[in-house]
Amino acid sequence: MEQPEQTHTKAGFVALIGAPNAGKSTLLNSLVGSKVSIVSRKVQTTRVLVRGIAIEGEAQIVFVDTPGIFKPKRRLDRAMVTSAWGGAGDADVIALLLDVRKGIDEEAEAILDKLPDLKRPKVLILNKIDLIERSRLLEMAAKLNEKVPFAHTFMISALKGDGIQTLKRQLAEMMPEGPWLYPEDQISDAPLRMLAAEITREKIYERLHEELPYQSTVETDQWQQRPDGSVRIEQTVFVERDSQRKIVLGKGGQTIKAIGQAARKEIAEIAEAPVHLFIFVKVRENWSDDPERYREMGLEFPRG
Repeated sequence: MEQPEQTHTKAGFVALIGAPNAGKSTLLNSLVGSKVSIVSRKVQTTRVLVRGIAIEGEAQIVFVDTPGIFKPKRRLDRAMVTSAWGGAGDADVIALLLDVRKGIDEEAEAILDKLPDLKRPKVLILNKIDLIERSRLLEMAAKLNEKVPFAHTFMISALKGDGIQTLKRQLAEMMPEGPWLYPEDQISDAPLRMLAAEITREKIYERLHEELPYQSTVETDQWQQRPDGSVRIEQTVFVERDSQRKIVLGKGGQTIKAIGQAARKEIAEIAEAPVHLFIFVKVRENWSDDPERYREMGLEFPRG
């Protein structure tokens, strides 16, 4: 695929950090201009958390998601936070997104305390600005910039699209020169079909992680838009042995039914349509030795 001449192109990574529910998904959908992935927050997966890819002029901006950062209480929470900071430290620009209605709360304080450790350009994005008075907004921006010297401060409403274009232009400016990292038509590296499979896999993992340690993969075989606006999805869960198939199905099919209900709900949210989900469980021996399966899941195949 043709790209603009390499001498002019820019490409880089922006790590979006923020407390849970600060509005990252809505912001990403506005920046990328289409529905993008909701990547599993599990730290046990090694996949790169690419959420979406935006093109602005000659620049390609790859948004890397980090799990919502919060004050960790349990061991799992601590691991998630470590993963989030790791993702932020590798990016070209760190973008902190704050919900202005919450202001500088405990979660925001915890993030602000650690930000100076990351030696990367940082920008501040204040979201939901239409919901508070301008004087409070300016006061908050000043206070935050006293704590951490941000290169730029943006005031946006991700939901309404206000301020998004200015933010996108400035981020494009900040990207390092170099060839594009993804083909131009690849808006996100997790199209909806793959994402739907990832959601189901996550639900299996959440429910059966002790009995079924990563010995399952999910593929979306059919994604059919129906005349009434709903989507019919057929998926296959592959396991390596018949004993694992029985675990996934559960007594009287109860386990797979519960997994399907949880997955359907989440897939319907990202598809923005009612979903009819049909899941089949099949045995495929030694799939975990097949590099192709790993590639489909966006994972590195471990050699040797």
